[in-house]
Amino acid sequence: MTSTVGKVTGALRGRVPTLTSIPLPRRVDERWLASRWPVRELAPPPPGSGLKPVLGDDGPPLVGHVPEMMRFGTEFGLRRHEMYGPVSWMGGFGRRIVALSGPAATQIALVNKDKAFSQEGWNFFIEKFFERGLMLMDFGEHHLHRRIMQQAFTRDRLNGYVGQMGPALREGVAGWAGGSNPRLYPLLKQLTLDVATRVFMDMPPSADSAAINHAFVSAVRAGTAIVRHPVPGGRWAAGLHGRKVLERYFAANLPAKRLADGDDLFSALCQATSEDGERFTDTDIVNHMIFLMMAAHDTTTITSSAAAYYLAKHPEWQERARQESLALGDDVPGIEALESLKTLDLVLKESLRLVAPVPSLARKTVKDTEVLGHFLPAGTLVGVSPTVNHFSPECWTDPMRFDPERFGDERREDKSHRYAWMPFGGGAHKCIGLHFGTLEVKALLHEMLRAYRWSVPARYTARWDYVSLPIPVDGLPMRLDRR
Repeated sequence: MTSTVGKVTGALRGRVPTLTSIPLPRRVDERWLASRWPVRELAPPPPGSGLKPVLGDDGPPLVGHVPEMMRFGTEFGLRRHEMYGPVSWMGGFGRRIVALSGPAATQIALVNKDKAFSQEGWNFFIEKFFERGLMLMDFGEHHLHRRIMQQAFTRDRLNGYVGQMGPALREGVAGWAGGSNPRLYPLLKQLTLDVATRVFMDMPPSADSAAINHAFVSAVRAGTAIVRHPVPGGRWAAGLHGRKVLERYFAANLPAKRLADGDDLFSALCQATSEDGERFTDTDIVNHMIFLMMAAHDTTTITSSAAAYYLAKHPEWQERARQESLALGDDVPGIEALESLKTLDLVLKESLRLVAPVPSLARKTVKDTEVLGHFLPAGTLVGVSPTVNHFSPECWTDPMRFDPERFGDERREDKSHRYAWMPFGGGAHKCIGLHFGTLEVKALLHEMLRAYRWSVPARYTARWDYVSLPIPVDGLPMRLDRR
């Protein structure tokens, strides 16, 4: 044990050559790289097991490495991987959290062959705010709820959703004021909430929209609160209040949806029945609607913001995508037309690689297990991150560069490893709404391409806030010129 810890400590002090060899766009605050915090084992492996301990450090007292993780996001994950490799631990939120990074380590947790990794990891962060959402369920219960919910995401249902969202997106995008410096992120966030309200609820935007949007934001941001008690004015208290607002909103609309046979997602969940006759209870539906609405409009906003940013930085790709959109004509596109937009496919995939909308997937070990020869005891909180996977030079050429062609048929760098590209997670919990989300982002970008040309100054670089899900710190100021 002593020799292992000693070697790692010495290597950190000597600044080992980077494992990823990636020139990052800006420097991480390197005070924590100086190994001020002693390297320790997470737990000693069982005698005679031949397993190695997981090494890491606590970071500053109480807060651990949470402030650096929130501030530096991707760069923090890459530097941490350089220091410790694919299996390490760090202090945060008063806990020791194991980080699994790189395709091999993440595959073990997400495929979960020995059922050692539970979704209970999410409970620590978001159970109070997204209670019994699909992402928080495990094993047999998850399989049952997913099987029922899948009835709301069939091809026929997706066709209906696309038909509803198209006119709403066209109207919303056309209503933007344009000009030299509108903040694109808030525009997209409001629009995706309006679309989710129409498609998921079959309701037009209302006076409640601002309160509902605020409730979702509060609930999402509360999960990474350092003070995890309902202190007045704190993020945790705001999240609890947001949850109550959302519960009242969906519960008030539930009786009418039970009686209706609409084409919206809310009605679909009310009517969904498995082949064995199982259906959701009212409580199930409220819980699932809160989670699905959050997932739909938050992750869609992040992805469309990232894609729009990269199209602004790379006008040649913007024009290439625009020509494909214009070739569709003036009709609002249906599902087949959206699927034909191959340039947007490439741009979207590359944007998801560079800015993964969910930068960490929480798990908890329910029994002793091992990852790449490292011992993880039962009860360990685990973070599975796509960050290193998406920037690994073993999987991607020049990984810091925006290069959508890497997803083209001739290269398919995403096939270099099953988990080289994992913006939608993986395994049994892979995002159930990934096709819906992809179609919505493509439809939104299609309408933007038809209505505007947009740009940012040559020296402008977006900076992403990782307090919860990544959002642009400055709201993404853009120049929007009507075509």
